[in-house]
Amino acid sequence: MGIVKRSVMGLSAVALGAALFSGSALADGHQTQGISDNEIRIGAFGPFGGPVYLYGKLVMNGVEAVFDAVNESGGVHGRKLTLVREDDNCKPEGSIAAVKKLAYSEKVFAIVGGACSNATLASVPELEKSGIPMIINSAVADAISTPVKKNIYTTQLTSSIESRAQLNYALEKGAKKIAVVRMTDAWAMARYNPLIAYAKEKGVKFIADLELQIDAPDATPQALKLKAAGADAVIFILYAKPAAVMMRDALKLGFNPEWVGQTAINDFVAFQKQVGIPGALKNFATITATAHQPTDPEMKPWADRLKKLFPNDELSVFNLNGIGSAQVIVEALGNVGRDLTRDKFLAAMGNIKNFESDAYAGAITCDHPRSHQCNQTPGWLALRDGKITRLD
Repeated sequence: MGIVKRSVMGLSAVALGAALFSGSALADGHQTQGISDNEIRIGAFGPFGGPVYLYGKLVMNGVEAVFDAVNESGGVHGRKLTLVREDDNCKPEGSIAAVKKLAYSEKVFAIVGGACSNATLASVPELEKSGIPMIINSAVADAISTPVKKNIYTTQLTSSIESRAQLNYALEKGAKKIAVVRMTDAWAMARYNPLIAYAKEKGVKFIADLELQIDAPDATPQALKLKAAGADAVIFILYAKPAAVMMRDALKLGFNPEWVGQTAINDFVAFQKQVGIPGALKNFATITATAHQPTDPEMKPWADRLKKLFPNDELSVFNLNGIGSAQVIVEALGNVGRDLTRDKFLAAMGNIKNFESDAYAGAITCDHPRSHQCNQTPGWLALRDGKITRLD
C-alpha cells in the first residue's frame, strides 16, 4: 500500500533522526501557524449530517485513518498530525465561517476537505485572503481551482473532466442517439455546462435533454420520452437517488439503454438496492475516482484501521477519497522536510508528479503553475458476471 510504505514507514526512520531537532529555528507568523515541535494541525470542513454527510464526515474519517497510520509510525519528520474538524452544513455561509474559524481561531497550518461545491466555492475568497493551503478532496466544481489559485489544490476529479469522460464513454460504446438526464442545481450545472460545450466540440447533438429533480418520486414521463426518442445511451447528471428512480421507471417500461453515471453514483450495492429491480445494473457504468472497491483485499488494512477508529463505520468509497487526499498531503509534507512553512508546503504540492496513492484510480500530478487540478484520471466501474469490475 503506497503511502504506508513510502510516507509512513519511510518517514518513521527520518522521524527518529529528527527527534534531535529542537524546531526552535521556526519563524514566527502565519507561515508556520499550526506547527509546533511535535505537531502539525490540519483543519477540515464539510457536512457532518444530512443527506450529504457522506462527502464530509466519511471523507474526514478516511483522512483521520491516514493520520493515525502516520502518527503510529512516528509522524512526519517527528511531528504528529492532528485533524481539526468544522461542520459547514453544506451551506455557503457555513463554509465561510468554517474557514475563518480554522484559519484564525484554531490556527491550523492547512485545510483538507471541501465537500459541497456550492459551499466550498463560496469560501474561495476567504481561503485566498487567508493564504492558508487548501487541498480539496470532494467538491468537483472547476471554478474552485480554475483559474489557478496559489494556495488551492484539488485531488478530486473535477466536473469538466467527468463530463468529457461520460460523453467519450457513450461514443466508444457506439451510441448514436445520446440523451442527458440532469438535475438543475449548481452542482449539476457545473457538470452540464462543460458537457454541452464538449458535445458541441465533438459535433454531438443530444436527442433529449431532460430535467429530473433530486427528490422526484417518479420519472415515468422522462422514461417515456427517452424511449420514444430511441436513446441508446443516457448520461446521468444526477445524484444516486434520482438516478435510481430514473432507471427503475425506465426498466418498468422495458427500456434499458446504456446508462452512464459519474462519481456521485459509484456505490453499486447501495444503488442496486435503490433501483430495486434484480439485474438492473446490467447496462450501467459509472466513473470512479478510486482504484478499488472497499471490499477488495488490498483495502483490508484500511478497513481494519477505520473500524478501530470508528467502530460503527464500514470502509466506503467516500473514506477512500479522504485516504487518497491525506496521502498526497503526507507526501508533500515529507518532501518539504523538517523546516516546514506554508510556502514550502505549497511548493511541494506543486511539484508532486506521478504519485501513486492507495486510493485514486490514477497517479496524482500537480502541474504548477499551469494547473492545480492534480487528478486527471477517471476510472470506470461496471457489473460483470455479478461482480463490480474496473473497466479500465
